[in-house]
Amino acid sequence: MADRYLSFTATAPGRFLSRRLGLPQPAALRRWSPEHPSLTGTLLHLTAGKSALLDLAPVLSRTGLPLGTSDPAAVVLDATGVRDVETLAEVHAALHPVVRSVAASGRIVVLGSPLDADDHQQAAVQQALEGFTRSLGKETGRGRTVNLVRLTDAPAAESTLRFLLSPKSAYVSGQVIGVGEGETGAYDDDRPLAGRTALVTGGARGIGAAVAETLARYGAEVVVLDVPQAEADARRVAGRLGGRALPLDITAADAGERIAAELPDGLDVLIHNAGITRDRRLVNMPAERWSSVLDVNLASVLRTTDALLAKGTLRPGGRIVATASIAGLAGNAGQTNYGASKAGVAGLVRALAPRALAGHGVTMNAVAPGFIETHMTAAVPLFIREAGRRMNSLAQGGLPVDVAETTAWLAHPASGAVNGQVVRVCGQSLLGA
Repeated sequence: MADRYLSFTATAPGRFLSRRLGLPQPAALRRWSPEHPSLTGTLLHLTAGKSALLDLAPVLSRTGLPLGTSDPAAVVLDATGVRDVETLAEVHAALHPVVRSVAASGRIVVLGSPLDADDHQQAAVQQALEGFTRSLGKETGRGRTVNLVRLTDAPAAESTLRFLLSPKSAYVSGQVIGVGEGETGAYDDDRPLAGRTALVTGGARGIGAAVAETLARYGAEVVVLDVPQAEADARRVAGRLGGRALPLDITAADAGERIAAELPDGLDVLIHNAGITRDRRLVNMPAERWSSVLDVNLASVLRTTDALLAKGTLRPGGRIVATASIAGLAGNAGQTNYGASKAGVAGLVRALAPRALAGHGVTMNAVAPGFIETHMTAAVPLFIREAGRRMNSLAQGGLPVDVAETTAWLAHPASGAVNGQVVRVCGQSLLGA
Protein backbone atom coordinates (compact mmCIF):
# COMPACT_ATOMS: atom_id res chain seq x y z
CA MET A 1 0.00 0.00 0.00
CA ALA A 2 1.34 3.43 -0.96
CA ASP A 3 2.37 5.78 1.83
CA ARG A 4 0.13 8.73 0.94
CA TYR A 5 1.37 10.85 3.82
CA LEU A 6 4.94 10.54 2.55
CA SER A 7 3.77 11.62 -0.89
CA PHE A 8 1.75 14.53 0.55
CA THR A 9 4.61 15.92 2.62
CA ALA A 10 6.79 15.94 -0.50
CA THR A 11 4.55 18.67 -1.94
CA ALA A 12 4.85 22.35 -1.07
CA PRO A 13 1.44 22.48 0.74
CA GLY A 14 2.32 19.26 2.56
CA ARG A 15 5.66 20.58 3.73
CA PHE A 16 4.07 23.81 4.92
CA LEU A 17 1.20 22.12 6.76
CA SER A 18 3.28 19.40 8.41
CA ARG A 19 5.83 21.98 9.54
CA ARG A 20 3.17 24.25 11.01
CA LEU A 21 1.50 21.36 12.86
CA GLY A 22 4.76 19.84 14.07
CA LEU A 23 4.09 16.59 12.22
CA PRO A 24 6.77 14.18 10.93
CA GLN A 25 8.37 15.14 7.63
CA PRO A 26 9.74 11.93 6.14
CA ALA A 27 12.19 12.14 3.26
CA ALA A 28 11.96 9.77 0.31
CA LEU A 29 14.80 7.29 0.81
CA ARG A 30 17.32 6.60 -1.88
CA ARG A 31 17.55 2.85 -2.39
CA TRP A 32 19.78 0.75 -4.61
CA SER A 33 18.92 0.39 -8.28
CA PRO A 34 20.96 -0.70 -11.31
CA GLU A 35 20.92 2.90 -12.49
CA HIS A 36 22.02 4.30 -9.10
CA PRO A 37 24.16 1.64 -7.40
CA SER A 38 25.99 4.04 -5.09
CA LEU A 39 25.51 7.28 -3.23
CA THR A 40 26.27 10.49 -5.10
CA GLY A 41 28.95 12.65 -3.54
CA THR A 42 32.16 12.31 -1.58
CA LEU A 43 33.27 10.41 1.51
CA LEU A 44 34.62 12.50 4.37
CA HIS A 45 37.07 10.59 6.60
CA LEU A 46 37.50 12.03 10.11
CA THR A 47 39.41 10.85 13.17
CA ALA A 48 38.91 11.28 16.93
CA GLY A 49 41.82 10.23 19.12
CA LYS A 50 44.74 8.21 17.79
CA SER A 51 43.37 5.68 15.32
CA ALA A 52 43.81 1.99 16.08
CA LEU A 53 43.28 1.19 12.37
CA LEU A 54 46.41 1.51 10.27
CA ASP A 55 44.77 -0.05 7.20
CA LEU A 56 41.48 1.87 7.01
CA ALA A 57 42.26 4.25 4.14
CA PRO A 58 42.64 1.54 1.44
CA VAL A 59 39.33 -0.02 2.54
CA LEU A 60 37.50 3.29 2.35
CA SER A 61 38.96 3.90 -1.11
CA ARG A 62 37.20 0.75 -2.31
CA THR A 63 33.70 1.75 -1.15
CA GLY A 64 32.93 3.48 -4.44
CA LEU A 65 32.86 6.96 -2.93
CA PRO A 66 35.73 9.35 -3.69
CA LEU A 67 37.38 10.91 -0.65
CA GLY A 68 36.58 14.59 -0.29
CA THR A 69 36.26 17.42 2.20
CA SER A 70 33.01 19.18 1.27
CA ASP A 71 29.33 18.34 0.70
CA PRO A 72 29.75 14.70 1.67
CA ALA A 73 27.34 11.91 0.82
CA ALA A 74 28.87 10.00 3.73
CA VAL A 75 31.07 10.57 6.75
CA VAL A 76 33.22 7.95 8.46
CA LEU A 77 34.50 8.95 11.89
CA ASP A 78 37.28 6.72 13.16
CA ALA A 79 36.86 6.80 16.95
CA THR A 80 38.70 3.54 17.62
CA GLY A 81 41.37 5.49 19.51
CA VAL A 82 38.97 7.18 21.93
CA ARG A 83 40.06 5.96 25.38
CA ASP A 84 39.04 8.70 27.82
CA VAL A 85 36.58 11.56 28.25
CA GLU A 86 39.07 14.08 26.89
CA THR A 87 39.42 12.30 23.54
CA LEU A 88 35.65 11.63 23.52
CA ALA A 89 35.32 15.40 23.13
CA GLU A 90 37.04 15.02 19.76
CA VAL A 91 33.96 13.12 18.52
CA HIS A 92 31.89 16.25 19.06
CA ALA A 93 34.59 18.47 17.59
CA ALA A 94 34.84 16.35 14.44
CA LEU A 95 31.14 15.92 13.65
CA HIS A 96 29.66 19.17 14.97
CA PRO A 97 30.77 21.28 11.97
CA VAL A 98 29.80 18.78 9.25
CA VAL A 99 26.52 17.10 10.22
CA ARG A 100 24.37 19.68 8.42
CA SER A 101 26.38 19.33 5.23
CA VAL A 102 25.73 15.59 4.83
CA ALA A 103 23.51 15.02 1.79
CA ALA A 104 19.91 13.84 2.06
CA SER A 105 19.82 10.03 2.40
CA GLY A 106 23.48 10.30 3.41
CA ARG A 107 25.40 8.09 5.79
CA ILE A 108 27.30 8.68 9.02
CA VAL A 109 29.32 5.71 10.25
CA VAL A 110 31.23 5.85 13.53
CA LEU A 111 33.99 3.29 14.03
CA GLY A 112 34.64 2.13 17.57
CA SER A 113 36.74 -0.49 19.33
CA PRO A 114 35.56 -3.48 21.36
CA LEU A 115 35.17 -2.68 25.05
CA ASP A 116 38.34 -3.35 27.03
CA ALA A 117 37.40 -5.23 30.21
CA ASP A 118 40.76 -4.32 31.74
CA ASP A 119 40.40 -0.58 31.11
CA HIS A 120 37.22 0.85 32.62
CA GLN A 121 37.82 4.31 31.18
CA GLN A 122 38.13 2.96 27.66
CA ALA A 123 35.06 0.76 28.17
CA ALA A 124 33.06 3.71 29.46
CA VAL A 125 33.81 6.07 26.58
CA GLN A 126 33.52 3.40 23.91
CA GLN A 127 30.11 2.49 25.36
CA ALA A 128 29.31 6.21 25.23
CA LEU A 129 29.65 6.01 21.45
CA GLU A 130 26.51 3.86 21.35
CA GLY A 131 24.40 6.50 23.04
CA PHE A 132 25.97 9.15 20.85
CA THR A 133 25.29 7.42 17.53
CA ARG A 134 21.75 6.40 18.43
CA SER A 135 20.93 9.93 19.58
CA LEU A 136 22.47 11.46 16.47
CA GLY A 137 20.44 9.08 14.34
CA LYS A 138 17.27 10.50 15.85
CA GLU A 139 18.38 14.07 15.09
CA THR A 140 19.80 14.08 11.60
CA GLY A 141 16.62 13.83 9.51
CA ARG A 142 16.38 14.05 5.69
CA GLY A 143 16.69 10.29 5.34
CA ARG A 144 20.21 10.15 6.77
CA THR A 145 21.32 7.13 8.78
CA VAL A 146 23.85 6.81 11.61
CA ASN A 147 25.47 3.53 12.68
CA LEU A 148 28.35 2.34 14.86
CA VAL A 149 30.75 -0.42 13.83
CA ARG A 150 33.03 -2.01 16.42
CA LEU A 151 36.12 -3.51 14.81
CA THR A 152 39.81 -4.24 15.21
CA ASP A 153 40.66 -5.02 11.59
CA ALA A 154 39.57 -2.73 8.75
CA PRO A 155 39.87 -5.26 5.89
CA ALA A 156 37.60 -7.68 7.79
CA ALA A 157 34.98 -4.93 7.93
CA GLU A 158 35.06 -4.08 4.22
CA SER A 159 31.75 -5.77 3.36
CA THR A 160 30.08 -4.06 6.32
CA LEU A 161 31.42 -0.63 5.41
CA ARG A 162 30.46 -1.07 1.77
CA PHE A 163 26.92 -1.99 2.83
CA LEU A 164 26.49 0.83 5.34
CA LEU A 165 27.93 3.40 2.91
CA SER A 166 25.60 2.38 0.08
CA PRO A 167 21.92 2.86 -0.82
CA LYS A 168 21.36 -0.78 0.17
CA SER A 169 21.29 0.20 3.86
CA ALA A 170 18.55 2.84 3.46
CA TYR A 171 16.43 1.54 6.37
CA VAL A 172 19.23 0.49 8.73
CA SER A 173 20.00 3.15 11.33
CA GLY A 174 20.95 3.37 14.99
CA GLN A 175 22.65 -0.03 14.89
CA VAL A 176 25.77 -1.26 16.65
CA ILE A 177 27.49 -3.93 14.57
CA GLY A 178 30.43 -5.95 15.80
CA VAL A 179 32.99 -7.18 13.27
CA GLY A 180 35.53 -9.72 14.41
CA GLU A 181 38.57 -11.16 12.70
CA GLY A 182 38.56 -14.01 10.23
CA GLU A 183 38.54 -15.08 6.63
CA THR A 184 36.47 -12.70 4.52
CA GLY A 185 37.19 -13.79 0.96
CA ALA A 186 37.54 -11.58 -2.10
CA TYR A 187 34.93 -8.88 -2.59
CA ASP A 188 32.79 -9.18 -5.72
CA ASP A 189 30.51 -6.24 -6.48
CA ASP A 190 28.40 -7.92 -9.14
CA ARG A 191 27.67 -11.61 -8.47
CA PRO A 192 29.32 -12.60 -5.18
CA LEU A 193 27.06 -15.64 -4.74
CA ALA A 194 27.68 -17.12 -8.19
CA GLY A 195 28.06 -20.87 -7.92
CA ARG A 196 26.42 -20.95 -4.49
CA THR A 197 23.09 -22.42 -3.46
CA ALA A 198 20.71 -20.51 -1.17
CA LEU A 199 17.54 -21.80 0.46
CA VAL A 200 14.87 -19.32 1.60
CA THR A 201 12.09 -20.59 3.84
CA GLY A 202 8.77 -18.79 3.49
CA GLY A 203 10.07 -17.59 0.13
CA ALA A 204 6.82 -17.56 -1.85
CA ARG A 205 5.72 -14.05 -0.94
CA GLY A 206 6.48 -10.84 0.92
CA ILE A 207 9.88 -10.47 2.53
CA GLY A 208 10.87 -14.02 1.64
CA ALA A 209 10.27 -13.44 -2.07
CA ALA A 210 12.28 -10.20 -1.90
CA VAL A 211 15.16 -12.05 -0.22
CA ALA A 212 15.06 -14.78 -2.87
CA GLU A 213 15.10 -12.17 -5.64
CA THR A 214 18.04 -10.28 -4.11
CA LEU A 215 20.11 -13.42 -3.56
CA ALA A 216 19.43 -14.45 -7.16
CA ARG A 217 20.60 -11.01 -8.29
CA TYR A 218 23.78 -11.70 -6.33
CA GLY A 219 24.22 -14.83 -8.45
CA ALA A 220 22.89 -17.56 -6.15
CA GLU A 221 20.88 -20.56 -7.28
CA VAL A 222 17.82 -20.07 -5.09
CA VAL A 223 15.61 -22.79 -3.63
CA VAL A 224 12.24 -21.32 -2.61
CA LEU A 225 10.76 -23.31 0.26
CA ASP A 226 7.18 -22.78 1.40
CA VAL A 227 4.22 -24.78 2.64
CA PRO A 228 2.50 -27.04 0.08
CA GLN A 229 -0.52 -24.71 0.06
CA ALA A 230 1.72 -21.98 -1.39
CA GLU A 231 3.40 -24.23 -3.96
CA ALA A 232 2.01 -22.32 -6.95
CA ASP A 233 3.38 -19.03 -5.63
CA ALA A 234 6.71 -20.64 -4.77
CA ARG A 235 7.04 -22.04 -8.27
CA ARG A 236 6.24 -18.65 -9.80
CA VAL A 237 8.95 -16.96 -7.73
CA ALA A 238 11.48 -19.72 -8.39
CA GLY A 239 10.69 -19.78 -12.11
CA ARG A 240 11.18 -16.05 -12.42
CA LEU A 241 14.58 -16.32 -10.72
CA GLY A 242 15.82 -19.42 -12.50
CA GLY A 243 15.68 -21.38 -9.25
CA ARG A 244 13.49 -24.17 -7.98
CA ALA A 245 10.64 -24.59 -5.55
CA LEU A 246 10.53 -26.93 -2.57
CA PRO A 247 7.01 -27.42 -1.16
CA LEU A 248 7.54 -28.47 2.44
CA ASP A 249 6.03 -27.80 5.85
CA ILE A 250 9.03 -26.49 7.76
CA THR A 251 7.46 -27.62 11.05
CA ALA A 252 7.63 -31.29 10.04
CA ALA A 253 9.83 -33.27 12.39
CA ASP A 254 11.94 -34.49 9.47
CA ALA A 255 12.10 -31.18 7.59
CA GLY A 256 15.86 -30.91 8.02
CA GLU A 257 16.45 -34.42 6.73
CA ARG A 258 14.19 -33.81 3.73
CA ILE A 259 16.00 -30.57 2.89
CA ALA A 260 19.33 -32.40 3.09
CA ALA A 261 18.01 -35.11 0.78
CA GLU A 262 16.87 -32.47 -1.74
CA LEU A 263 20.34 -30.85 -1.66
CA PRO A 264 22.81 -33.75 -1.85
CA ASP A 265 25.56 -31.44 -3.13
CA GLY A 266 25.20 -29.16 -0.10
CA LEU A 267 23.98 -25.69 0.74
CA ASP A 268 25.84 -22.40 1.10
CA VAL A 269 23.20 -19.98 2.38
CA LEU A 270 20.28 -20.83 4.67
CA ILE A 271 17.69 -18.11 5.22
CA HIS A 272 15.18 -18.80 8.01
CA ASN A 273 12.37 -16.46 6.96
CA ALA A 274 9.19 -18.52 7.45
CA GLY A 275 6.99 -17.05 10.16
CA ILE A 276 3.41 -16.51 11.24
CA THR A 277 1.48 -14.32 13.66
CA ARG A 278 -1.51 -15.27 15.79
CA ASP A 279 -1.99 -12.09 17.78
CA ARG A 280 -4.08 -11.91 20.92
CA ARG A 281 -3.49 -10.68 24.45
CA LEU A 282 -2.23 -13.41 26.74
CA VAL A 283 -5.41 -13.52 28.83
CA ASN A 284 -7.37 -14.32 25.66
CA MET A 285 -4.80 -16.53 23.93
CA PRO A 286 -5.64 -20.23 23.64
CA ALA A 287 -2.79 -22.72 23.75
CA GLU A 288 -3.05 -23.44 20.01
CA ARG A 289 -2.26 -19.82 19.12
CA TRP A 290 0.80 -19.95 21.35
CA SER A 291 2.11 -23.31 20.17
CA SER A 292 1.58 -22.72 16.43
CA VAL A 293 3.61 -19.50 16.46
CA LEU A 294 6.42 -20.99 18.56
CA ASP A 295 6.55 -24.08 16.35
CA VAL A 296 6.87 -22.18 13.06
CA ASN A 297 8.96 -19.23 14.21
CA LEU A 298 11.37 -20.88 16.65
CA ALA A 299 11.17 -24.66 16.98
CA SER A 300 11.46 -25.23 13.22
CA VAL A 301 14.53 -22.96 13.11
CA LEU A 302 16.16 -24.92 15.92
CA ARG A 303 15.36 -28.33 14.42
CA THR A 304 16.38 -27.62 10.84
CA THR A 305 19.53 -25.74 11.78
CA ASP A 306 20.68 -28.56 14.05
CA ALA A 307 19.87 -31.19 11.42
CA LEU A 308 21.61 -29.41 8.54
CA LEU A 309 24.72 -28.68 10.58
CA ALA A 310 24.88 -32.23 11.87
CA LYS A 311 24.55 -33.68 8.37
CA GLY A 312 27.16 -31.34 6.95
CA THR A 313 24.68 -29.98 4.42
CA LEU A 314 25.93 -26.46 5.10
CA ARG A 315 29.32 -26.23 3.44
CA PRO A 316 32.31 -24.49 5.07
CA GLY A 317 32.08 -20.77 4.38
CA GLY A 318 28.31 -21.03 4.59
CA ARG A 319 25.94 -18.44 5.99
CA ILE A 320 22.82 -18.77 8.13
CA VAL A 321 20.60 -15.71 8.44
CA ALA A 322 17.47 -15.93 10.60
CA THR A 323 14.60 -13.47 10.79
CA ALA A 324 13.96 -12.06 14.25
CA SER A 325 11.82 -8.95 14.88
CA ILE A 326 11.87 -5.79 16.93
CA ALA A 327 8.81 -7.29 18.65
CA GLY A 328 11.21 -9.81 20.16
CA LEU A 329 13.64 -7.11 21.26
CA ALA A 330 11.22 -4.48 22.59
CA GLY A 331 7.96 -6.40 23.09
CA ASN A 332 4.56 -5.61 21.62
CA ALA A 333 1.09 -5.78 23.15
CA GLY A 334 -0.90 -8.73 21.84
CA GLN A 335 2.22 -10.56 20.68
CA THR A 336 3.56 -12.50 23.66
CA ASN A 337 3.78 -15.58 21.45
CA TYR A 338 5.41 -13.80 18.51
CA GLY A 339 7.72 -11.75 20.73
CA ALA A 340 8.83 -14.87 22.57
CA SER A 341 9.55 -16.70 19.33
CA LYS A 342 11.55 -13.86 17.81
CA ALA A 343 13.53 -13.22 21.00
CA GLY A 344 14.31 -16.91 20.93
CA VAL A 345 15.73 -16.55 17.42
CA ALA A 346 18.02 -13.77 18.65
CA GLY A 347 19.13 -15.95 21.57
CA LEU A 348 19.82 -18.87 19.25
CA VAL A 349 21.99 -16.72 17.00
CA ARG A 350 24.07 -15.32 19.82
CA ALA A 351 24.61 -18.72 21.43
CA LEU A 352 25.15 -20.88 18.35
CA ALA A 353 27.15 -18.50 16.15
CA PRO A 354 30.57 -19.06 17.80
CA ARG A 355 30.15 -22.84 17.78
CA ALA A 356 28.82 -22.95 14.21
CA LEU A 357 31.87 -21.00 13.06
CA ALA A 358 34.36 -23.02 15.08
CA GLY A 359 32.85 -26.42 14.29
CA HIS A 360 31.51 -25.99 10.77
CA GLY A 361 33.02 -22.81 9.31
CA VAL A 362 29.53 -21.30 9.09
CA THR A 363 28.45 -17.87 10.33
CA MET A 364 25.03 -17.17 11.84
CA ASN A 365 23.34 -13.79 12.14
CA ALA A 366 19.82 -12.37 12.30
CA VAL A 367 17.88 -9.49 10.85
CA ALA A 368 15.14 -7.93 13.00
CA PRO A 369 12.60 -6.07 10.83
CA GLY A 370 10.44 -3.27 12.15
CA PHE A 371 7.39 -1.95 10.30
CA ILE A 372 7.76 -3.24 6.74
CA GLU A 373 5.23 -2.45 4.00
CA THR A 374 3.72 -5.85 3.12
CA HIS A 375 0.25 -7.24 2.46
CA MET A 376 0.13 -8.17 6.13
CA THR A 377 0.79 -4.64 7.41
CA ALA A 378 -1.57 -3.22 4.77
CA ALA A 379 -4.37 -5.06 6.57
CA VAL A 380 -3.56 -3.36 9.90
CA PRO A 381 -6.16 -0.72 10.94
CA LEU A 382 -5.34 2.75 9.61
CA PHE A 383 -4.30 4.54 12.82
CA ILE A 384 -2.20 1.63 14.07
CA ARG A 385 -0.58 1.38 10.65
CA GLU A 386 0.25 5.07 10.60
CA ALA A 387 1.75 4.87 14.10
CA GLY A 388 3.92 1.96 12.98
CA ARG A 389 5.12 3.91 9.99
CA ARG A 390 5.97 7.11 11.82
CA MET A 391 7.47 5.78 15.07
CA ASN A 392 11.03 5.60 13.80
CA SER A 393 13.77 8.06 13.01
CA LEU A 394 13.01 7.96 9.28
CA ALA A 395 9.25 8.46 9.90
CA GLN A 396 8.17 5.84 7.35
CA GLY A 397 7.80 2.13 6.86
CA GLY A 398 10.50 0.02 5.30
CA LEU A 399 10.18 -2.11 2.18
CA PRO A 400 10.79 -5.86 1.84
CA VAL A 401 13.89 -5.06 -0.21
CA ASP A 402 15.41 -3.32 2.83
CA VAL A 403 15.32 -6.60 4.74
CA ALA A 404 16.52 -8.45 1.66
CA GLU A 405 19.56 -6.22 1.13
CA THR A 406 20.55 -6.57 4.79
CA THR A 407 20.17 -10.33 4.53
CA ALA A 408 22.29 -10.39 1.36
CA TRP A 409 25.07 -8.43 3.10
CA LEU A 410 25.16 -11.01 5.91
CA ALA A 411 25.10 -13.82 3.32
CA HIS A 412 27.98 -12.30 1.34
CA PRO A 413 31.14 -14.45 1.11
CA ALA A 414 33.17 -11.43 2.30
CA SER A 415 31.09 -11.09 5.49
CA GLY A 416 32.81 -13.93 7.30
CA ALA A 417 33.96 -11.64 10.13
CA VAL A 418 30.34 -10.71 10.95
CA ASN A 419 28.99 -13.39 13.28
CA GLY A 420 26.44 -13.56 16.08
CA GLN A 421 24.92 -10.17 15.21
CA VAL A 422 21.24 -9.17 15.39
CA VAL A 423 20.75 -6.21 13.07
CA ARG A 424 17.49 -4.25 13.21
CA VAL A 425 16.01 -3.16 9.88
CA CYS A 426 13.58 -0.72 11.38
CA GLY A 427 14.57 2.82 10.44
CA GLN A 428 15.72 3.13 14.06
CA SER A 429 12.39 2.35 15.62
CA LEU A 430 11.55 4.40 18.68
CA LEU A 431 10.59 1.13 20.38
CA GLY A 432 13.61 -0.53 21.90
CA ALA A 433 16.10 1.21 19.65
